[in-house]
Amino acid sequence: MAHALPAPCTSVTRHKGGGALAWRRQAAAGTCASGVLAGHELEPLKTAAPIFLHRFHSRCTMTPLTELSRPEGGDIAKMNLLNMDAENRVVLNVGGIRHETYKATLKKIPATRLSRLTEALANYDPVLNEYFFDRHPGVFAQVLNYYRTGKLHYPTDVCGPLFEEELEFWGLDANQVEPCCWMTYTQHRDTQETLAVLDRLDLDTEKPSDEEVARKFGFEEDYYNGTVSWWQQLKPQMWSLFDEPYSSNAAKIIGVISVFFICVSIISFCLKTHPDMRVPVIRNYTVTTANQTQSWALDKVQTNAHIAFFYIECVCNAWFTLEILVRFISSPNKCEFVKSSVNIIDYIATMSFYIDLILQKYASHVENADILEFFSIIRIMRLFKLTRHSSGLKILIQTFRASAKELTLLVFFLVLGIVIFASLVYYAERIQTNPHNDFNSIPLGLWWALVTMTTVGYGDMAPKTYVGMFVGALCALAGVLTIALPVPVIVSNFAMYYSHTQARAKLPKKRRRVINVEPTRPPLRAPGVPGAPAGPLAPGMGPQAVNRRMNAIKTNHPKDMMGPNMDGDRSELEAMIQTTPNNCKRKNLNML
Repeated sequence: MAHALPAPCTSVTRHKGGGALAWRRQAAAGTCASGVLAGHELEPLKTAAPIFLHRFHSRCTMTPLTELSRPEGGDIAKMNLLNMDAENRVVLNVGGIRHETYKATLKKIPATRLSRLTEALANYDPVLNEYFFDRHPGVFAQVLNYYRTGKLHYPTDVCGPLFEEELEFWGLDANQVEPCCWMTYTQHRDTQETLAVLDRLDLDTEKPSDEEVARKFGFEEDYYNGTVSWWQQLKPQMWSLFDEPYSSNAAKIIGVISVFFICVSIISFCLKTHPDMRVPVIRNYTVTTANQTQSWALDKVQTNAHIAFFYIECVCNAWFTLEILVRFISSPNKCEFVKSSVNIIDYIATMSFYIDLILQKYASHVENADILEFFSIIRIMRLFKLTRHSSGLKILIQTFRASAKELTLLVFFLVLGIVIFASLVYYAERIQTNPHNDFNSIPLGLWWALVTMTTVGYGDMAPKTYVGMFVGALCALAGVLTIALPVPVIVSNFAMYYSHTQARAKLPKKRRRVINVEPTRPPLRAPGVPGAPAGPLAPGMGPQAVNRRMNAIKTNHPKDMMGPNMDGDRSELEAMIQTTPNNCKRKNLNML
């Protein structure tokens, strides 16, 4: 670029605080006829040295080399310190944001990515003299602060898994997060556990693809080879029909039929115990009267359920038997099917019906045979089969599983309070004269304490003395506090599972996949730039693009202002001045 020369006279002297080729204007009015390079400073690059070979104005004079001022001793020491400071600094470009720090700072945490930076790495840019990392800049600010202060804080504007991935990339341990940020940081782990539980509950109603079905039922190779048999095609359809009520319209019909038989079976089991629904068993036996004559009489021995309930049970259990057999045959994993808690209830309840039939036929004459009917209560547990048709019931059951610790804590405090207050009320009622004392023993007091702490209060037992009443008041207050403390945790767990379920239902099932492509950058060749790697220019990188990258270099950096060898720069300048005419006309100044 050409620069016009101003009129005032100046003399060229070496700047004390500058580099080997840094020149500044000094006013010399009356001592010379004209000025040289007046009002301009040359770029502190060695490549700018040939500008002195241009033609100067015929009236220009240059100060003799012997008059050039040398830097003083103190200035040299300062320049050396600046040079050492520049050598110890490093520039990190993370996601487009440049960070500058000392190399010693990065060495504070060994065995990490930043502690092993070398110029031989592929992400080092010799032109800009920086290391580039295509990572999250917000997280890196906390990472760099960890190197500086030794304290790792969690930024609240990023997601937890992203923070963990960034720490893993930089080679840092996530457990070093400060206590003030630990609770906020670990919230995503609870969320991930919740989502994993919901995945196991299989609450999604989206129809899986053929590839996913083949992988689930174990004939993925046959699917890719195109050799799927008729049974392999029929088996997933049967499973979806009987086990996935929302997979198709036919599955919904089967689900409605299953729920109908479950409800009918439960209602039948309950109604057959009603006195109006039972038929008395009349026995005719002969008796001898006082006149020594024989007569007969009728006696009501017992009552049995109406015969209609037996036929209803037969129809319902026939359906349950068919359903469990079809589901077992078509299940993708027989072991998991057998170990499932809902399936265990299903086939035990179904087997109890057939066992009851056998006992009524072959063991009806055995005394206390009615006790065996007690085991038929397992049929009530068929209500848990409704969890296949209701996501809310699944969430409720999972809430109790997740709240097992809180429920255990609740039971522990209840038992502790029951024992303490039962003992207190027993001795409190004996302090005063109390003819109507209901607490004759501590076991009776256990029942009263349980009813009082759970705020039920049947009123069958009550303290009569003032001391006993005081103990009863304390028992009621302790029961309210004991029950009220764990309940919010259980409610919170239910709300958490339910909210995540609703969020998953609204999420799109198919998302765009991001392909991981490693960035490649061919080496650049920047002619005339020190330290630039040799090689062809990258496609689309012309000389102008290279110059734009060169302009990004900090020209006022102390490292660039200092020459590596002061004597060498002086000898080069002396040779140029000797070959330059004293009187020359400067027409232009080309900056290289």
